[in-house]
Formats: sequence, C-alpha cells, structure tokens
Amino acid sequence: MTSVSGSAGAKYAVANWVDITDRKVAERARENAERLLTETNAKLQDTVGGIVISMAKVVETRDPYTAGHQERVARLAVAIAAEMGLSEEQIQGVGVAAVLHDLGKIDIPAEILSKPSRLKEKEYSLIQDHCVAGYEILKNVDFPWPVAQAVLQHHERKDGSGYPNSLSGDDILLEARILAVSDVVEAMSSHRPYRPSLGLEQGLAEVSLYRGSRFDERVVDACMAIFARGESPWTE
Repeated sequence: MTSVSGSAGAKYAVANWVDITDRKVAERARENAERLLTETNAKLQDTVGGIVISMAKVVETRDPYTAGHQERVARLAVAIAAEMGLSEEQIQGVGVAAVLHDLGKIDIPAEILSKPSRLKEKEYSLIQDHCVAGYEILKNVDFPWPVAQAVLQHHERKDGSGYPNSLSGDDILLEARILAVSDVVEAMSSHRPYRPSLGLEQGLAEVSLYRGSRFDERVVDACMAIFARGESPWTE
C-alpha cells in the first residue's frame, strides 16, 4: 500500500509540475504575443501617420498659398477635442481627419486654388466639390475612425446652411463639427491669395457670432476657452 500510495503521490506531483509549467509557458506566450501586437500597432500607427502626412503634402504642393493650413487646423482641432474631454482615441481620429480635410483639393485646378481675386460662382462650386472628392479618396481606407465622413462633412453647418448635403444638428459628426470651427478660425487668421489675414480676433468673432446656429456651441466654447487662456496651439 505504501508503495502504491507513494507512486500515486509522485505521479500527482509530476502532473502538477507539468500543469504549472504549461501555464507558465502559456503565460509567457501570451505576454510575447501582446508585446508583439503592441509593437506592430505602434509601427502601423507610424506608417499610417507617415502616409497621412504625405497625402496632406500633396495638397500643399498644388495650393502653396495655404501651406501649413491643414496642420494648423489639426493642431487647433486636437486642442479643442482635448478641451471637450474626448477620449484619446477620438482625439487621434480628429487629428487625422483634420490633416486630411482638404485632400479633395487635389482634384481642383491649381489656377483656381491660387486665384488672386474673388472666385466666380462656377469656380466656387468647384471648390465646394473638394469635400466629396476627399471622401471618395478616403472612403475605402480602413481607418479606425470615421475620417472619410468627417472630411465629407467639415463644411456642413448646424443650421443646415452648409454643404455638400445640407446636414444639420446631430446628423453632423462631432468630429466634423470640430473641424468646421477649427477650419474657419484658422482660415480667417491666415493670408489667402485674394486677401490678407483678417486676424485671429476676427476668426474667433466669426465662430462666436454663429455659436449655436452654424457652429456647435460646445465646440465654440472649447475653442474660446483655449485662446482665452493664451494657449494658442499654433505656438511652439
């Protein structure tokens, strides 16, 4: 009996040791897999970031008068998103959409983009088409954020007065509502082929004037709060 008992105990000990070893091996494998996944995701984000920046640069080569516009809009949009308390993932999505918001301008003749006088009605209609053109370029890119839709909607207005689809209220993505305010403030603060800079104060006055009508009041309030603290996202 003692011999049988001892043998059973030894078998149990061996089985237990094997079980513990297997669990440790499995745990190490899981940790390695998670580490590799994290590294892969980081590399993927770097790659996507590089592609996004390259795509944005293409637009600037065709529209040198607005060089830096997309980056400046992105800086302000990210600051607004953070001020509003959005998640890190949402903030990243806002930033990517902002960098690409004018991508559709690659379809617009360069002479129209850099025209030193006011656009004619037909020319302005071509400019408006850049929202749809950008969407068509981006719609099949598998971003983890609604980038294509935000690009499509960034000229929509809360009261339905925008384009291309006259959307209103909550039918407009929050990301697009953030881009709308950021785009207007930056554009009015910068030089254009047909006019000098109107100044930051004028840009802020514009979005404040239409707060709650054309522009989402929460977005406008967040934007105003940032500049009221003297924390311009455009200064290094």
